[in-house]
Amino acid sequence: MTEQDPSTQPKPRTDDDPGLPFPTVREVSLGAPFRWIARGAADLRAAPGPSLFYGLCFAAMGVLTVVMFLHAYEYIAALASGFLLVGPLVAMGLYELSRRRERGEPCTLGPTLTVWRRNMSNIGVFAVVLGVVLLVWARASMVVFALFYTDEMPSLDSLIEQILSLRNLEFIGAYVGVGLVFATIAFAASVVSVPLMLDRNQDAITAMLASFGALLNNPGPMLVWAGLIVVLTAIGFATLNIGLVVLMPIIGHATWHAYRDLIEPLPPR
Repeated sequence: MTEQDPSTQPKPRTDDDPGLPFPTVREVSLGAPFRWIARGAADLRAAPGPSLFYGLCFAAMGVLTVVMFLHAYEYIAALASGFLLVGPLVAMGLYELSRRRERGEPCTLGPTLTVWRRNMSNIGVFAVVLGVVLLVWARASMVVFALFYTDEMPSLDSLIEQILSLRNLEFIGAYVGVGLVFATIAFAASVVSVPLMLDRNQDAITAMLASFGALLNNPGPMLVWAGLIVVLTAIGFATLNIGLVVLMPIIGHATWHAYRDLIEPLPPR
């Protein structure tokens, strides 16, 4: 029996191969987001130093957001937009840490700081697209203020009082409604897009379409996942941003595991 030429043997598909097929989206259970959080916490325990470094970056962003809000509260949507835009980009290092741990590679900080270079052009496209959406969101919020406060912009105290006392329900309903629309778009575009671009070198448009597909195929689990992100982020802000140091790395690591569950792995070739 003759020995077969190794060059003719099938080779495993790598994530860097060109001509990648469109990602196949899987359906997950309603409780899947809680498993992602648990796995994210496990990643944090496995690589505490690098993970907490990114947590400190998020905490610094939180402090900046709060300071800006106190002096320009009417731009709250713009500030939230900036946090949502920068968040997935800062979390790239956390995705890489989870990826390296998954592969049994050293989970050190250095390689994660420049991981964006792996697919810089497409990550840039994603940032621009998401940035445009969030800038429109910020402008829409200002239009809501202008339409529902015909005399002048309210003071911060009066704004908080009206929200808590449920006065001016038209403003509250319009503001929340507009915010939910744009928050949903931003969330849908980023569910698995950045992990896909980092892991498979996928192009930005395909990655965002796959993210929208993940939301459409799993509306229940994605609602739970979005709710967990909002609650954990709110807890982080409520603890004077100290909680963000731990909670944001957990969310970042969990996002990687969400990607792994939601997107079918590439078959070997």
